[in-house]
Amino acid sequence: MIEGVMFAGKHVNVTAVRRKNDEIVFYEVPRTTQRWIQSLKRIPLVRGVVGIIDSSAKGSQHLNFSMETYAEDETGDMSEADKAAAAKKEKSGWSLAMIVGVAAAGVISFIFGKLLLTAAPAALESLLFENVFENKIGHNLLEGLIKLIILLVYLYLMSMTPLIKRLFQYHGAEHKVISAYEAGEELTVSNVQKYSRLHYRCGSSFIIFTVIVGVIIYSLPIFDWDTIWERVYIRILLLPVTLGISYEVLRWTNALRNVPVLRYLGYPGLWLQLLTTKEPKDDQVAVSIASFNRMRELDKQMSIKA
Repeated sequence: MIEGVMFAGKHVNVTAVRRKNDEIVFYEVPRTTQRWIQSLKRIPLVRGVVGIIDSSAKGSQHLNFSMETYAEDETGDMSEADKAAAAKKEKSGWSLAMIVGVAAAGVISFIFGKLLLTAAPAALESLLFENVFENKIGHNLLEGLIKLIILLVYLYLMSMTPLIKRLFQYHGAEHKVISAYEAGEELTVSNVQKYSRLHYRCGSSFIIFTVIVGVIIYSLPIFDWDTIWERVYIRILLLPVTLGISYEVLRWTNALRNVPVLRYLGYPGLWLQLLTTKEPKDDQVAVSIASFNRMRELDKQMSIKA
């Protein structure tokens, strides 16, 4: 979230955002999921894809809140005439434009990301290294390497921009709070800051597992190809399978994180988080703590009512 953190509880999702005047404001949405979605989330391999879609849909509401809060703070620095013009624009449909814009951006980035990290590496490897290997496994490994390089370069360049760097700092603050809570620590800024910004259950780990799992799946003899186009559309058709299996691998590595030797299976995901998280400042950790505590408070109230 922009200048904030979202936590998902058992009964409610809460986002805390720090405004320019240092006030922390909250956005609270009860978790209501249709029964058929809940049923799908219990099915291995299927639950990963369903969870991604469901989380993206619900997360967009919280992203909207953080964007609108940020925009309000920015207009606070305007002159009275500029504020009046902005208010007039809002009445003429600014809120709808904001929602449509965020939704469109999400869809475009999703499609672009999947095409870039699925179709492009396959096509690029076929064009540049067609005669390098005689067997398809070598081609698949090289395709995976190209995909990984594109991913790492993209994340690195993104992390260099001021806004994304702050987003990644809040991401790190989120992980620190979760780790401190799981360790039984009192959630104070000084206590939370002692913990790592890396966490096994992070979605960043999921991304790296999709690359690794994809190489394995594409190397199965049943998914052989003869042309570039066959290779590309097979990858696209297998996306739900790759995502579903990757989600199960993420759950598995998290379950084994305290087992000697096997805990290293989750390290590729942790390494990627060195790019997708940054060390947070104390005020960012304070926002994360406020969000987490508010989520726990509301969850407790709703549990009593239930």
